[in-house]
Amino acid sequence: MSTVLHGFVAEIRACQLCKADMERAPRPVLQVSDTARILIAGQAPGNLAMESGRPFTDPSGVRLRDWLQLNEATFYDASKVAIVPMGFCFPGYDKSGGDIPPMKRCAETWRAPLLERLPNIDLTLLIGGYAQKWHIGDQMEKTLTATVKKWQSFLDQGVIVTPHPSWRNNAWLKRNPWFETELLPELRKRVQALLS
Repeated sequence: MSTVLHGFVAEIRACQLCKADMERAPRPVLQVSDTARILIAGQAPGNLAMESGRPFTDPSGVRLRDWLQLNEATFYDASKVAIVPMGFCFPGYDKSGGDIPPMKRCAETWRAPLLERLPNIDLTLLIGGYAQKWHIGDQMEKTLTATVKKWQSFLDQGVIVTPHPSWRNNAWLKRNPWFETELLPELRKRVQALLS
């Protein structure tokens, strides 16, 4: 990692902007290197990721690695894969037990300048509506399903859109078998081409 990027990441890891709005102390979770060719843009780290300090250290991470056909060593190799969520800290739970949305201040403060420091990204995986809205906002459809259904229209931009790999989307995956038979093979092909 370059000295410039290292210093900027140190600033992010020390961030306390949302401290007053969070259930627990901020602990930004991200994985970056200026040599990474793949960017995974998700929502925010979950509770387990916040505790471990590593992104996607939960069942959704297992599913995501399966979608990408990457082993843990490759997935967590920052020189190859950058993981930059919309919010760097676990925001807490809502009344029904789901994660609340990522803190907006995080992306407003850090996202654009961080992405400018990742010059080698050739493929960006946009996981869920928050990442999709920030990266391809005016190209989104009214629903996540409709946006993901037109996944091929984003390929020329080096972008692939997906739902979140959470167990909460099991029903969605069953209702949309084309995701596994059409989108995932293309995603895997592009990931392998960039990492080989």
